[in-house]
Amino acid sequence: MNEFVFRTIRPEEAEEAVRIEAICFPPNEACKREHMIPRIKAAGEYFWVAEERSTGRMAGFINGIATDETAFRDEFFTDASIHNPKGANIMILGLDVLPEYRGKGLARALVNSYAEKFSGRRLVLTCLERLVPMYEKFGFRDLGMSASVWGGEAWHEMDREKAKA
Repeated sequence: MNEFVFRTIRPEEAEEAVRIEAICFPPNEACKREHMIPRIKAAGEYFWVAEERSTGRMAGFINGIATDETAFRDEFFTDASIHNPKGANIMILGLDVLPEYRGKGLARALVNSYAEKFSGRRLVLTCLERLVPMYEKFGFRDLGMSASVWGGEAWHEMDREKAKA
């Protein structure tokens, strides 16, 4: 993955992140601008970008908030004030890879880079059933159905203990 630089989002890239989210997720699941912008302001250090070296283009990102809570809840998506930078758990709120960069290992590289950045902390996410095998390959374990009903969907809750890279 030498063709990408992994780094924290810059404040001026917030609108680009909103645009990418709208491409990567259906409207009922995508984080809207009114939630994404405050999340970037409150938890920007937890917003990790893959920038293509040759073009400087944002190819994708992974983002979350930290908390001491252990189970995923929908309010993590909408209330950035929940973020506790010293929290033991990081609730991953999105893994976005633009379509033209998919199938090349970028999602795995983003997850592993994020896990390395936050080593020693537990990563938690929700995903649709069809994505469980992918996240298992990334080192996550399926905890069963989540209490989350974000976007009117049924989600699996998954975690990756101590964020081993």
